[in-house]
Amino acid sequence: MKQNSPIGEWLASSALGGANQSYIEDLYEDYLQDPASVDESWRQIFNSLPKPTALEQPHSQVRDYFKRLARETTHKGATVIDPNVSARLVKVLQWVNGHRNRGHLHADLDPLKLWQRMDAPTLDYKFYGFTDDDLDEVFDIGGYVYNKDKITLCDLAYALKNTYCSTIGLEFMHVNDLDARTWLQGKVENLLNKPLFNRQEQLKFLEELTAADGLERYLGAKFPGAKRFSLEGSDAFILLMKEIIRHGGRNGINEIVMGMAHRGRLNMLVNVLGKEPAELFDEFAGKHQGNGTGDVKYHQGFSSDFMTDNGIVHLALAFNPSHLEIVNPVVLGSVRARQTRINDTERTKVLPITVHGDSAVAGQGVVQETLNMSATRGYSVGGTIRIVINNQIGFTTSNPHDTRSTEYSTDIAKMIEAPVIHVNGDDPEAVAYAARMAVEFRTKFKRDIFIDLVSYRRHGHNEADEPAVTQPLMYDRIKRHPTPRKVYADRLIAAGVIDEEYATGLINQYRDALDNGDCVVPEWRKPDPEATDWTKFLSQEWTEYESGFEPQRFTDLAKKVCEYPAEHPLHPRVKKIYEDRRLMAEGEKLFDWGMAETMAYATLLDEGYDIRLSGEDAGRGTFFHRHSVLHNQKDATIYIPLTQLHAQQGHFEVWDSVLSEEAVLAYEYGYATATPRTLTLWEAQFGDFANVAQVVIDQFISSGEQKWGRMCGLVMLLPHGYEGQGPEHSSARLERYLQLCAQQNMQVCVPSTPAQIYHLLRRQMLRKVRRPLVVITPKSLLRHPLAVSSKEELISGKYQNVIGEMDDLEPKQVKRVVLCAGKVYYDLLEQRRKKNQTDVAIIRVEQLYPYPHEEMKAALAPYEHVTDYVWCQEEPLNQGAWYCSQHNFVTSLPPAGKLRYVGRPASASPAVGYMALHNEQQQALVAEALA
Repeated sequence: MKQNSPIGEWLASSALGGANQSYIEDLYEDYLQDPASVDESWRQIFNSLPKPTALEQPHSQVRDYFKRLARETTHKGATVIDPNVSARLVKVLQWVNGHRNRGHLHADLDPLKLWQRMDAPTLDYKFYGFTDDDLDEVFDIGGYVYNKDKITLCDLAYALKNTYCSTIGLEFMHVNDLDARTWLQGKVENLLNKPLFNRQEQLKFLEELTAADGLERYLGAKFPGAKRFSLEGSDAFILLMKEIIRHGGRNGINEIVMGMAHRGRLNMLVNVLGKEPAELFDEFAGKHQGNGTGDVKYHQGFSSDFMTDNGIVHLALAFNPSHLEIVNPVVLGSVRARQTRINDTERTKVLPITVHGDSAVAGQGVVQETLNMSATRGYSVGGTIRIVINNQIGFTTSNPHDTRSTEYSTDIAKMIEAPVIHVNGDDPEAVAYAARMAVEFRTKFKRDIFIDLVSYRRHGHNEADEPAVTQPLMYDRIKRHPTPRKVYADRLIAAGVIDEEYATGLINQYRDALDNGDCVVPEWRKPDPEATDWTKFLSQEWTEYESGFEPQRFTDLAKKVCEYPAEHPLHPRVKKIYEDRRLMAEGEKLFDWGMAETMAYATLLDEGYDIRLSGEDAGRGTFFHRHSVLHNQKDATIYIPLTQLHAQQGHFEVWDSVLSEEAVLAYEYGYATATPRTLTLWEAQFGDFANVAQVVIDQFISSGEQKWGRMCGLVMLLPHGYEGQGPEHSSARLERYLQLCAQQNMQVCVPSTPAQIYHLLRRQMLRKVRRPLVVITPKSLLRHPLAVSSKEELISGKYQNVIGEMDDLEPKQVKRVVLCAGKVYYDLLEQRRKKNQTDVAIIRVEQLYPYPHEEMKAALAPYEHVTDYVWCQEEPLNQGAWYCSQHNFVTSLPPAGKLRYVGRPASASPAVGYMALHNEQQQALVAEALA
């Protein structure tokens, strides 16, 4: 039998090479003929194996396999088979596999010994029919432990307990990748009887526990009652992080990006990243630092260089709002950008680490979204080390029946077959081993791995809280439980590694360092300037830019983006679109939206900028307009013209995202914050889909610069327009973005022509400003006969924040001026032309924020005599631009001008669901605006 066949693979992983294979062969043949004919335990094993096909000839393969592997005992030239001995050996091997599968359920993980564990009867040898009288029986199990083939049942019980039920509990049998599973099995089974760490390393661990404990005690004494979200009880987290960094350096990691919530963040900043304690103390004292409105101290990010034995590892801790877990996709986006920037295609140089709470990792949906992205082409970062600080309580809730529906908070890891290392936070050496195992696994297999640091929370949710009110038994136990530093110091003293005086000296030494206020991380080094220079983008001004493009070069690029191989047949509809684009490139047809957008990308790529575009159906475009990815109709291969411009062009990538808004938008935000030379765009399938990502918009995109000084040039493309498609497919919720606008924090634009989207996207990169851009993009205008632009408008024009009256009206005859934005302009224009009206001018506001005061005054200058001004919008009165921008509109009017609203009445819903009612409302608002 081939070893990778169903039965052969199982035998190899089950150490059955030492069993009497002929006996199992007979059982397997009986099972294949009649499953009910074999014992229930064997039936369970064989049921779990993939079923062989007729072509595999399972009987002969089993026989051949066992002939090769059998350890035969011969007597007078004949093979001796003892079915009773073989059956007992198989029971032993089932017991071994029972520990591999469920040993973690009886592992010594909880420092408080309060954890109610699920029963695991398969870990008891009595479950397999053995008794205490069998403990001295010897079995040949193929060198499972001590590199011995033969072992007594008693010694095997001891070995299994110390391997799978110690202070490390490894969950790995759900990993289907045999190589990964075998590697993990070897890592944990090779632990036995080997000294893991030398004295120098043990002293380093004690020093790091002392620092973690010392900072919390110092802050508690110096600032009693102040919120700091103490790490106490989970002190080994600091040791864990530093060991990951050290071992990461040994495994080729040059940069680590980390994300975590508030618990333990101050400790992390001071004791890992090297933030000066004096600076932290000033923050506790409430001293104002830096520009912007700032944020609380336990949301702050930091970056530094950390010296390892293998060189510098650059560290970056992402800034994080209060919303739990939302920083995780932000970290991964930043990591992907850094990997792309240094051409780390193997994803070996930059490591992401995300830190979770036990209740949050199970309770927050963005975790599932992020895990789902982990191995996809557009979002993979080569694996993430995910650490759960498991203090067994979420805010004030500690009953697992209230916090989750699974045995472990980390069971969500199984959706991507990520292994989980459960480790007791009171055993620092087990924690350090888990750190090394995680780094090596991620390095070798480029997959996620979880470390579940089981610990406790010494204080309440914050230091002013009284946890005993809701957890009296837990906190009674915590009060009597020694700190992790004390537990480990006593262990080293008992082992003769140190004495009490040495442990006390470390405490005093660290306290003195805090008193001095300088960096307390010996590995800290002053970081070199990052490869990407953000300083040129720190201006508070919306600077001008050179918008023009050389005409012949533009034409050449326009022709190039229409080329594709002759042997790459397209769908007829796509072929027609590309034929039309060729005519646009040659000046025989006006540019539509799709071609103008494509040319914005092409010209930027030609100038050396990179572009990353993602979203659901982004390659094609939800409304069938982009077609940046051409699909071969014969063999499904793809061709991307924007990647084939010339050898020196910038990097272009477009990804059809996973079906997620929150995690993907957060990912792209993280990407944009790490690379100022990349135009990073996220497109919502419909504009209102961004509702699901509101926390990203509120807590990162709109406020990140003011809170943390983080620049970001992310572009959000949000389809919007009232075409009778109902409440969820009409509105991009423009009002929400305008409400968030202040302090020049971002741009909100409503381009209405192909030339406008071309210049808007180019302006985003060419200006020396990197702030978010919210683009309200059209749907029906993508193919509207009036929504077209000439090649000259693209080559020689620029983005117009306001577009004045375009028809040849006599200003003096105008009695009313209608202000509007977006698609409704064309409804107004068509109706006015149909009625041959010449007394109503229509002016488009193409940038709602920052509001273009000067441009608006210039556009309205010919109408100083007009007193009747209308703001016309498709959206209901309580939505759209009216409430948030009417004060701006009023400031642009002449002294006698009066402004009134025309649009849909206030509504709880963004739009009606009936086409007839939609048409009635639309006709009414257009008629009223022009009446």
